[in-house]
Amino acid sequence: MSEDAGIQRDGDDDAALAFMKIGQDKLFDLRAEIRELTDTLMDIEALSPTGSDKQVARLLRDLKEFEPAITMVGQIKSGKTSLVNAMVGRPGLLPADVNPWTSVVTSLHLNVPQEEEAPVASFQFFNANEWDHLVSNGGRIGELSMRAGADDELQKIHEQIAAMREKTRTRLGRRFELLLGQRHDFRHLDDELIQRYVCLGDDFDDISPTEQQGRFADITKSADLYLDAPALPTPLCIRDTPGVNDTFMMREQITIKSLRDSRLCVVVLSASQALSSVDMGLIRLISNMKSDGIVIFVNRIDELSDPGTQLSDIRDSIVSTLAKWNGPKDSKIVFGSAYWANAALSDGLDSIVEDSADALRNCAKAVLGETDIDLTSRELIWQLSGVPHLFDTLGERIANGPGARLLSGIRQRAGNHVSGLRAACTVASMRVDGTSITMMEAPALSDMLEKIETTAMQRLDHELDKVFAAFAGRVDQSHARFLDRALESLLQHLEQNGEHEVWQYSPDGLRMLLRTSYQVLRKNLAVACESIYGAAAHEITAAYGQAVSVGVDGFSVRAPSPPEIPAPVSLGATIALDLQTSWWNGWWKRRRGYRAYASGFHDLIAAETKPIISDLKDRQAAEIRQTAKDCLARFLAEQRAILMDIAEKANLSIGDLNHLFGIKSQTERAEILDMIYDELSGGDESKPEPGEATPREGAAA
Repeated sequence: MSEDAGIQRDGDDDAALAFMKIGQDKLFDLRAEIRELTDTLMDIEALSPTGSDKQVARLLRDLKEFEPAITMVGQIKSGKTSLVNAMVGRPGLLPADVNPWTSVVTSLHLNVPQEEEAPVASFQFFNANEWDHLVSNGGRIGELSMRAGADDELQKIHEQIAAMREKTRTRLGRRFELLLGQRHDFRHLDDELIQRYVCLGDDFDDISPTEQQGRFADITKSADLYLDAPALPTPLCIRDTPGVNDTFMMREQITIKSLRDSRLCVVVLSASQALSSVDMGLIRLISNMKSDGIVIFVNRIDELSDPGTQLSDIRDSIVSTLAKWNGPKDSKIVFGSAYWANAALSDGLDSIVEDSADALRNCAKAVLGETDIDLTSRELIWQLSGVPHLFDTLGERIANGPGARLLSGIRQRAGNHVSGLRAACTVASMRVDGTSITMMEAPALSDMLEKIETTAMQRLDHELDKVFAAFAGRVDQSHARFLDRALESLLQHLEQNGEHEVWQYSPDGLRMLLRTSYQVLRKNLAVACESIYGAAAHEITAAYGQAVSVGVDGFSVRAPSPPEIPAPVSLGATIALDLQTSWWNGWWKRRRGYRAYASGFHDLIAAETKPIISDLKDRQAAEIRQTAKDCLARFLAEQRAILMDIAEKANLSIGDLNHLFGIKSQTERAEILDMIYDELSGGDESKPEPGEATPREGAAA
């Protein structure tokens, strides 16, 4: 990795590195497990013949490339970016007070192995279609305004966009259109580079054309930065998203896309306005994720006058608000201060303002029972910042979630590979001992496996067709039921109150119906995959019995686990009924007659919800289907390689068998493989019979 010269590295001193490891125990344990499994795989690789060792190489690569992602979401000015800087130990790394226009998703890839020539900074620009959608229609808010008939708001949006577009063209000149859709890669990273692509600055009227700050920030959609983080025991991706409460909802759409790629989300709130009405958009987004994938970090407790007593009230308020608005239940809530964390990292304790120092003493007394806090103790202030507690929570979620799934999946695949090696070893030993073995010819074996593979894929396609057809039907039915109920409510309102009182109706009912449909999809998909994967494993095991004339004790094939289904975060997208402001009033005032209200509402909600419905039924369903098929295809390919290797061993000469893998004694090799198999299986003495269903280990719910 190229040196990221110029980036502030105040957090890299020995003291900071030492206390940054506080709260990392779960990640250190996960690293130890990964290293132990890596050593085991390398032992298997050494015992694998040329050709089949490629399977082990793939498993090693999967371990090496493991990079759990954490998406940070929150309001503008919640201190989210300052918290990210503290988490990576780099105060000042990312600009914390960017212009409200900025919509850059910044992904910090920490400790990720990189090729020598790979870029350490990559910046992706909006493409022409994305930019045109914003400047022509006013983005998401423009669409809502047009449908609601809010002409005044739409005119203001167009005026603001025209001003932004003109400034952008002035800065970039004739290169503007050519830059859209491009990606700029760099093998170095410094402050100037980040300022040029991520930070807009305060007022471009005062910046000369020769200055580079914010030159490309208007059109930059995402930034990928690759950094070393010595205090972190494992690779990690921390994704900083723009604040979601922006004028054009551009950030909401970007944040939704970011959440799709993550299983962990940190919601950053400001202690002075934790979960205010503006945060309803945040609640909508996170309510569609599992509660164990969400951590709420209440930032800026340094700005509270009496944190010792106020924190419990804030916690109660958050829990109450989440319950009221159907937010996730039992989400972990962590309190802290990114300001304190960055002060501790940069050894800038002398610069802590007096009000914040008072809050620090107050907090220490409440948490630690200390009446007098040593403001020179960086480690103590780091503890009170909440970042160690946050890392402890995230480490536990990573270890028990994506980490456990990774280790379980690798062990299952490696166990199947070792099972094949043991069978090949047994065949070789029998031949060396003079036992007569009849082996199906390789072409015939290949044909038999081809039939198993084709049948398994056809069965899976058939089952998935049924699963997704039922899901699409449920989604359409939920949509229709919502419209029927809403229209009935609208007509009752008109009959009782007339046309002069604006009707209010929440779309949360639609979201709940769609979420339930998605939960049924998740369950049905798991059942279908378990059935088809298990049947394929049974047939592969049976194929061995047909291919080899002798039995091998303990030979069995474990079916892979069903793929994990991502959360339907697109359900959190804002629709017109969420706004209940001038947009909705404008729509209401332009209706004439009951029939116009009913048909207009139906058309409005149909148009509003069409992207959400399409995303669920088309894009997300297609991705889930492909993931399920890829999982089965990979499993079948690995089993084919194992069985074809056994066939090869049955036809090798005795001389070659005696020197197989450099170990003359097949008994010795068999003992080593048995030990490895027991290690991968958790030392389970009771081996399943061929074709018998094998429980999967450690799969997270």
